[in-house]
Amino acid sequence: MTADLIIHNIGNLITPIVSNTPIRGQGMAQITSLNDAFIAIKDGVIIAVGTKDYATYQSEHTRYHDATGLLVTPGLIDSHTHVVHAGSREHEFEQKMRGVPYLDILKQGGGIHSTVKLTKEASEETLYNQALKSLNRMIMYGVTTVEGKSGYGLDADTELKQLRVQKTLNQNHPIDIVSTFMGAHAIPKQYVSNHQIYLDQVVSMMDQIKQEKLATFVDIFCEKGVFSASESYFVLSEAKKRGFDIKIHTDEIASIGGVEVARRLGASSADHLMAITLNDMKLLSQGRTIATVLPSTSFYLNAEYAPARKMIKNNLALAVASDYNPGSSPSENFLFTLNLAAIHLKLSPNEILNAATINAAFSLNKGKSHGVIAPGYVADIVIYDANNWPYVLYHFAINHVKDVIKNGEFIVKNSEIVKGETR
Repeated sequence: MTADLIIHNIGNLITPIVSNTPIRGQGMAQITSLNDAFIAIKDGVIIAVGTKDYATYQSEHTRYHDATGLLVTPGLIDSHTHVVHAGSREHEFEQKMRGVPYLDILKQGGGIHSTVKLTKEASEETLYNQALKSLNRMIMYGVTTVEGKSGYGLDADTELKQLRVQKTLNQNHPIDIVSTFMGAHAIPKQYVSNHQIYLDQVVSMMDQIKQEKLATFVDIFCEKGVFSASESYFVLSEAKKRGFDIKIHTDEIASIGGVEVARRLGASSADHLMAITLNDMKLLSQGRTIATVLPSTSFYLNAEYAPARKMIKNNLALAVASDYNPGSSPSENFLFTLNLAAIHLKLSPNEILNAATINAAFSLNKGKSHGVIAPGYVADIVIYDANNWPYVLYHFAINHVKDVIKNGEFIVKNSEIVKGETR
């Protein structure tokens, strides 16, 4: 088989090891590293990787890309974002810096209620254009697959509007968007005294979402002052009955049983986990649920970071994601999230690579097709203007990405977008 595209003379190619399961514990320190390497691509899929002569894969139609002295990794996967929303919250920034409690900001109509109001009022076109700008920023930082959640509607019309916008973006934009329905992101004010009425509405929304194929996952915020473990179990079990895969926001502030819900129901991921207990780490080590940590949120809120080193010691499979959202992580710079994973989570470069590629892919049910540079995997590839991966993590808050290849085609070349929205 001959290639459409051969990337050759690669200074250093690094990739997770091919695995049928997420990479756990001490295994996260293992990667494959090749110098003076090549990648051969056909019809958007990798057909060969190596360091020897690539003449076997050449034809008169083959295109070539010289990566002399450059670093190559799989496309990065940001597995937890809230990319579709309206507006921003810079008007609260000074209050946060002065230490005004979040609950006080909420009482003033700020916080999530501010974004919900703006998102309700926004047209699909407005939401589309704002999210499009964010997606274009993300691909410039090497992100080729992203998960996007609803949850800024808290009513059927707006939740469906968010998900429809994401579906259209996924069709029109090169980046892959995996959609998650998160109607249970917060409690609407009118249902504070009776959560069940609203949760029944959330469950009823699922039928329309399933009919229109608007989401793959259902998520809920299991946290003190939001939804309890029993309420989370109810919503997520109803989601599973309808054929959705499930995720859970949990242990961001307090450990109230969300990890046990994730373990019992087989959630694809449990996310945040700053307050995770040792017992809950042991629970997650026994099942399929990936622990997704969000260091950019801790950075922005000046909060505790997830105990990532203890998680690895207890044999968990970790993913790292940005949690891009307007309230607690307003940045599309995924490389900065990975800088924070090194500096504050104390993860090694190899652990970070596995967390941002193959494990993130498994958390989105894409672990057998994405996140690895190997024959049979989708040709999502990032080329950096750097000699090695530790340098990218060390030289922080800088965009080192030079080229991005999605499904075998360049979408970023020489640090400029060459293939964006296709509508």
